[in-house]
Amino acid sequence: MGLISEGKPLPWEQVKKYADHIRNRGINQFLSIYNKTKDREKDNLLWGDEIEYMVIAYDDENKNAKLSLRTSDILHNLQKEVEETLRKGELVEVSWQPEFAVYMIEGIPGIPYGSNLKSLLRVEQNMKLRRATAFKYLSQNESIITLTNFPRLGCPGQFLEPHHEPFGPKLKSSFVPDEILNPHIRYQAVNNGFNSRLGSNVTINIPVFQDKKSQILFSDCERALPGHIYMDSHAFGAGCCSLHVTIQACNIREARKLYDQLAVLGPIMLALTAASPIWRGYLSDMDCRWIVLEISGDDRTKEERGLEPLKNDRFVINKSRWDTIAYYISADKTLKSEYNDQNSVYDRNIYKKLIDNGVDELLARHMSYLFIRDPLFLFEDSLHQDDESSSNHFENIYSTNWQTVRFKPPPPNSDIGWRVEFRCMEVQITDFENAAFVTFMLLLTRIILSYDLNFYIPISKVDENMTIAYKRDALNTEKFWFRKNIFADYDGVEDEFEQMTINEIVNGNSNEFPGLINVIFQYLESMNIDIETRYHLGKYLEFIGMRASGKIQTAATWIRNFVRSHPNYNHDSIVSQEINYDLIKMVEGIQKGQVKAPELLSEFKVQ
Repeated sequence: MGLISEGKPLPWEQVKKYADHIRNRGINQFLSIYNKTKDREKDNLLWGDEIEYMVIAYDDENKNAKLSLRTSDILHNLQKEVEETLRKGELVEVSWQPEFAVYMIEGIPGIPYGSNLKSLLRVEQNMKLRRATAFKYLSQNESIITLTNFPRLGCPGQFLEPHHEPFGPKLKSSFVPDEILNPHIRYQAVNNGFNSRLGSNVTINIPVFQDKKSQILFSDCERALPGHIYMDSHAFGAGCCSLHVTIQACNIREARKLYDQLAVLGPIMLALTAASPIWRGYLSDMDCRWIVLEISGDDRTKEERGLEPLKNDRFVINKSRWDTIAYYISADKTLKSEYNDQNSVYDRNIYKKLIDNGVDELLARHMSYLFIRDPLFLFEDSLHQDDESSSNHFENIYSTNWQTVRFKPPPPNSDIGWRVEFRCMEVQITDFENAAFVTFMLLLTRIILSYDLNFYIPISKVDENMTIAYKRDALNTEKFWFRKNIFADYDGVEDEFEQMTINEIVNGNSNEFPGLINVIFQYLESMNIDIETRYHLGKYLEFIGMRASGKIQTAATWIRNFVRSHPNYNHDSIVSQEINYDLIKMVEGIQKGQVKAPELLSEFKVQ
C-alpha cells in the first residue's frame, strides 16, 4: 500500500488544516530528490515482483472456508525469521509486509533480480519459496492462497475465523466488521482519513450475472441498484490481492518512457489476468476487480465530483484516486500533445513552482495533478521535516494515488534509482502463472527500450479500454484500441490506432501486426542465452500466447465454470458456503500441483 509509517495520527480535522503545508513541503521534497538525481545515469536494471496472499481457515466439518484473522501472528513470525537471517549475515531470500486487510500478507523477493536474463528463472523458484516459508507458520487447518478476492467476503453467516459481526465504528459497513482492518497505525489512519473526507461510505454496485434461475436482486438500501451486487466499504477493493512488478530504469528518461508505454498495456494485462468474477457471494457480470478498486478508492466529495458548486473544495476532479493515469510524461519525440486528451485538472500553483524550479512541463503537470489530492493522514511528530533528507510528506500524497502505473522517484540520499511500478494485474492461482506474467512484463520492458517501441494512443482510448477490460470474458469477446504500427511514427493521430483482439495484440495478425510475443522472441534470438533459460522463457511465453488466444481459460472463466457446474449450484447466481468451500479447496489443490486443471493450465506443470 506504499509507505509504512509509525507515530500518533492526528484527527482528520487537523490533517485537513495542514493539507497545504503537506502539499507544499511534499513538492519541496520532490524537488530536492529531482535536482539530486535527474542527471543520474547508468543505474543497473533491478526489478522485482510483489504478490499479495490471503490466509484461509477451513472448517471441514461444516464445509466452510473462511478468512483467517490470525495473519498478524504469522507475519510476526515471518519477519522474525528475516531478522534472524540478517543477524547471521546470511542472504534474505524473501521479505514480508502487512497489507490493508488483516487476512492478507505481501511477499516480495529479499533482493532484487538483475539484468541477466537467467535471473528470470529465479522468479518462480522464489514464489514457491515464499509460499513454503509462510506455510511453516500456518495452523493445521490453514492454507495460504493466491486468489484476487474472497468470493464470500461480506456474506451473511460466518466468513471470518474468528467470527465477528459487521458494522463497527471504523468501516461502518453493513457487511464486513472492523476486525478485518489491519491494526497497523498506517492503515487505521488512512481508513479514518478516507471515511472522514468522503463523509459517507462508498457505494459499489456490480451487475449480477443473470443465470437461468437468477432473481433480480433488491435491497432496502436506497444506494443499492436492482440487479446489482451492492457493497458499502472500501475494504471490498483494498482487501483484494494483486500482482505487481517494479523495474528500476537506468535514468529518469527511461523510467518516463516505460511509465507511458506500460500505461497503454494496463487494460490488456488486466483482461489477460482476469480472476475475480464473484462478489459478496454472487456471480457477477464482470471478471476483474478494477472497477471495485476505482469506486472503493474514490474519496472525492460531491463538490469534487461536480455535483455541487465548489465552496469548501478546490477542484472538480474527473478521476478517482484509484484509476488509470491522467497524463503521459515521457520526453520522447513520439509523444504528441494530442495523446494527452483528457484535460485532467491540475494545481496551477504547484505547476508554476515546479516549472520555476527547472522541472519540464510534462513532469510538472503530472506531479501537480497528483497533488490536487488531500493527504489522508498525518502523524503528530512528522509535521516538520528536513526536506533534504525526508520524503514522507511527498509520499503521503504520492503513494495514496493508486494508479495502474506508478512513476517512482528515488528515496532521498539512496542508491536506488528511478523506477516504474506496474500495478493492475490480478494475482493468479499458481506460482507458474504469476511467474509467467511477471516474466512477460519484464521482457516487454526490454523490447520497449531495445526497439524503441511506440504504443501511444490517446489516454481517452486507454480509459475506454479499461472499461472494456473488466467485462465478462473480455479476453475473448471484446476488442481494444491499440496502435497499428508499434515501430513507426505517423504524422496524424486518428489513423494510428484501431481496435484489435487481445489475441491479435499478443500473438499477431498475419502480416498486419507482429504480436508482442513475436517481438519478444525476436529479441531473445538476438541475445546470447543458454538453452535452459531459453526453454523456460519459451514455456512462459507459450502459456501467455495460449491464454491470449483463448485456448486456455482465465482464472475468472475457470472459477465461473466451476461454480456453474457444481452439483449444488441452482443456476441462481448464488455461490453458497459449500460451493465456496469446494472452490477454495480446488484452488489449493491446483496451486500445490495435486489437482490438474487443463482448462486453466493446459499441460504446463506447476510444481
